[in-house]
Amino acid sequence: MNSPLSDESLYRRHSPIEMDASAFREAGHQLIDEISDFLSSISQYPVTTAPTPRSLQAKLPKGMPLTGADPTALIKEVWRLMAENSLLNGHPRFWGYITSSPAPVGMLADLLASAINSNCGAFVLSPMATEIEKQTIQWLGELIGYPAGGGIMVSGGNEANFIGFLAARKAKLNWDIRKLGLQPSQGKWRLYTSVETHTWINKAADLFGLGLDSIRWIPIDEDQKMNVSLLEQTIMGDKKDGLIPFLVVGAAGSVGTGTIDPLSEIAAVCKKHDCWFHIDGAYGGFAAALPELKEQFRGFELADSIAIDPHKWLYSPLEAGCTLVKDANSLTDAFSFHPVYYNFDGEEETNYYERGLQNSRGFRALKVWLVLRQVGAEGHIRMIREDIRLAKSLFDILGQNKEIEAVSQHLSITTFRYKPTDIDGSIDQEYLNKLNQTLLNRLQSGGEVFPSNAVLNGNFLLRVCIVNFRTSLSDIELLPDIILREGRPIHDQMLKERLVAS
Repeated sequence: MNSPLSDESLYRRHSPIEMDASAFREAGHQLIDEISDFLSSISQYPVTTAPTPRSLQAKLPKGMPLTGADPTALIKEVWRLMAENSLLNGHPRFWGYITSSPAPVGMLADLLASAINSNCGAFVLSPMATEIEKQTIQWLGELIGYPAGGGIMVSGGNEANFIGFLAARKAKLNWDIRKLGLQPSQGKWRLYTSVETHTWINKAADLFGLGLDSIRWIPIDEDQKMNVSLLEQTIMGDKKDGLIPFLVVGAAGSVGTGTIDPLSEIAAVCKKHDCWFHIDGAYGGFAAALPELKEQFRGFELADSIAIDPHKWLYSPLEAGCTLVKDANSLTDAFSFHPVYYNFDGEEETNYYERGLQNSRGFRALKVWLVLRQVGAEGHIRMIREDIRLAKSLFDILGQNKEIEAVSQHLSITTFRYKPTDIDGSIDQEYLNKLNQTLLNRLQSGGEVFPSNAVLNGNFLLRVCIVNFRTSLSDIELLPDIILREGRPIHDQMLKERLVAS
């Protein structure tokens, strides 16, 4: 008998958001077919159509719908919107910012993870997902030769580095920061990093209470690596002035040029001065898996924490970052709280809400775990090695052209600039910088290739970063002719404007 307060419709509830098996299968098969055709022909697409915000807004609905629509038709519509109006980082000639071509099995993994919809904040909410994440973290450490006591999957490089930063802050600050916070009376804490470090360090110093003045920017040497002698001199000078060093950040693949700092030397300085040693390996860390590069990564294993990004050089779909730590307790010390409304007390259980910034967390590890199983360590080593060989080949090819100046080559990053042969003494750095910046804008909007830029010694350079299993030698062999074809008219126009202005 129904309760007098019951609504009969709630006994036979039919939600408009539900899809029966037939409708879901039809929409899913259609989407998989579209994606399969797209992946098999991606090289025939432009890397980008360079759409404008206004042109995109014109393609979208004019307002929030009041009634629903057929999901199969919606999936078909949104697929065309995305495929025809996106920058395609899976394209074989995308070499811009460090986002890799996504592994197809990783795409399927994201669908699978969404279907189960595990909340990877606590073991009881995500038992199998938690154990897969633990194993993924273990495997990532093994792959790169880092003795990880623990870690956590995160959104990407910024958050991975933030986790290391906050673990260092909790481990090295010698008072109860949770209770007392950061106060001037507790001393002026300092952190040290290369001038080439990614801007995450600015965000961390700002957001986590130390302030931008806490950063000591250490100059680089002629090889674009941190000058360790200046690092130690700066630390000793700060100690003499009553300041407190607590963190040094080394790069395993700098964002601009791909250089690897002298990690073992930095580790020795950190040990001597009781500083936490964190490595930003978001881009280059996975190259430590290559036996022939072991010497360049010497000292990698000595870090207290390392940031790596599987969605960079492990070919995972976004988002997939990771922090590895030598001591798992450093994460729980920094992040663990136990509110009364959490009933997560199993002694053997791992609860990732205690190891990072998020409570509710998606199942990022699955796509990484599946790709590791699909190709194995040897497969990843082979692909990374091929990316590096292609970048070196590009450096050699560009160096053979009199109008192109090849500048640097580290890991899978090559930098260069267009430098016309007819320039004279009146053509200065400012002119060449403007010429190359204009050229970069032209290349990025043209759809044939997509490089990015770096600035080295005040010179604006074009930058190719290959973390792309679809790129081949034939792709990079096209680049010099494209540079000259697009660069020469820009140079001619700039010379005319210069002449008129004079």
